[in-house]
This record gives sequence, structure tokens and C-alpha cells, in this order.
Amino acid sequence: MNRETDFERKHKEDLGRLHNLRLLDDDFMTKVFEDTKCAEFLLQVILKRDDLKVTKSTSQYGIKNLQGRSVRLDILAVDQKDHVYNIEIQRSDHGAGAKRARYNSSLIDANVTEPGEQYEALSESYVIFITENDVLRKGLPIYHIERMITETGEPFGDEEHIIYVNSQIRDDTSLGKLMHDFACTEAKDMYYHVLADRVRYFKEDEKGVTVMCKAMEDMRNEAAREAARESAREKTLQIANNMLGMKKFTYEDIAGATGLSVDEIKELDSKKSA
Repeated sequence: MNRETDFERKHKEDLGRLHNLRLLDDDFMTKVFEDTKCAEFLLQVILKRDDLKVTKSTSQYGIKNLQGRSVRLDILAVDQKDHVYNIEIQRSDHGAGAKRARYNSSLIDANVTEPGEQYEALSESYVIFITENDVLRKGLPIYHIERMITETGEPFGDEEHIIYVNSQIRDDTSLGKLMHDFACTEAKDMYYHVLADRVRYFKEDEKGVTVMCKAMEDMRNEAAREAARESAREKTLQIANNMLGMKKFTYEDIAGATGLSVDEIKELDSKKSA
């Protein structure tokens, strides 16, 4: 009797998982909305803007934080006016907190501006969280967060926008129907053809299924590599902390032994002293 190989077993698991995926699952959503037309339609519904035209949509967009470490955004889209849109799926309330929205917005500002450009050249930006639960707990289908001048009630005008979409409300409005489609596992049950066709491709077309299974395999491998990197970094930090505790090594000695920068060593030392 032939034993099932590890690859065959994982492939079967991927096919079973693919059948149950929804647009509310970020690994599926990112493949669907890397399509420009799908991203454009999504933004048109959320923003109530028929005139909005997306020129580029990228999934799993790598962007550097202030420490130089890469962070991946689910979808980063740009329209014909160079406005930037970060669309994130968040099934966990913790992952959609106010500080996370602020962080994503700051990453966009730091990475879409070329060195030497004036601050006025910053693109208008939107951070959009589509959440499985009503994170802000006010029972509304959508929340718009804008900076304002407290004393006058006037908008601050920094062109930074944060939007939360509550997927729990699936009424007969355009947005409600969109959220209904986000919860569907089968294309035949969806309202919007532009999304249903893309979902059908990845779930029912042989080529699309192959692409999606490959994407899931890549995500699994990347998750394993990331876990290995985090584990290696934790060990490196522990070695650095142990050397700091010995009180006989300079920052330069520790940096040379661990591969960390002198600034990172100094930061570790300040945390130990605090």
C-alpha cells in the first residue's frame, strides 16, 4: 500500500481549507484584491465614490518600520490621483486597535515620500480595517476617524483618514451586501459579480486553484521562516543580555559577537537598568 506523501497530505489539507475560505480570511482576501478591478470596486463601495479609479493594487506589500524591520500590509492600492489606500482584514479585535491604525498610517507616510520631498508632497492616505466583529462597539456599519480642531470642531485637514468597516452588518445597502459577500464561502451566493468571478476563479478553476494552493504553501513556508528568524533573534538577544550582565564586555565587543548594532546593545542595556 502506497503511503501518502507529506506533500500530498498538505495539498489535500489546502484544498479543504480553500473550500471554506472567505474574503474575511486575509490569505484569501489578499489574492482576490490584488486584482485592480476588485480593489477599485471595494473602495468605491466603502467610500461611496463611483469616480475612484485604482491604478495599482499590491498584496502582502512589504514596508519598513522605523527600526528597519519589514512589515507586511494586506493590500496597498494607489488611485489615479496618487492617493494611497491600505486595506486590512482583521478577525481579531486586538489587531484592529487604534494604535495599530495609527502605526499603519505612519508607515505609509514614511515610505511613500521620497527623501528630500516637502511634507506638503505627502499623499492623501486611507487606512481601512474590515473587521469580523464590531471593534468600536457602537453598532454602526462604518466608522470614519478624522483629526479635528477640538476648540472649533473644524477638520484639521492633514488628509489622513482611518476607516473601520463592521462586517457584522449585512443589510440591503451596498455596503451591507459587500459584507455579505465577504462572509460567503461560495461564489454562487455572492451579490457582486466582479468579486464572485474572482472567487470562482480561485476556488473552481483548475489554474486558479493551483495558484491559490501555491500561495498557501508559500505563506506556510514564510510563516515557518519568520518563526525561525524570531527564534534566532530571541537567542541573540539573550546572549547579548548575558554578556551585558557579566560587566566585562564593551558595547562593541557584544555587537561583534552577536551581530547586533551598538545602538541595539545600548537600548538593551538601558532596559536592564530601568
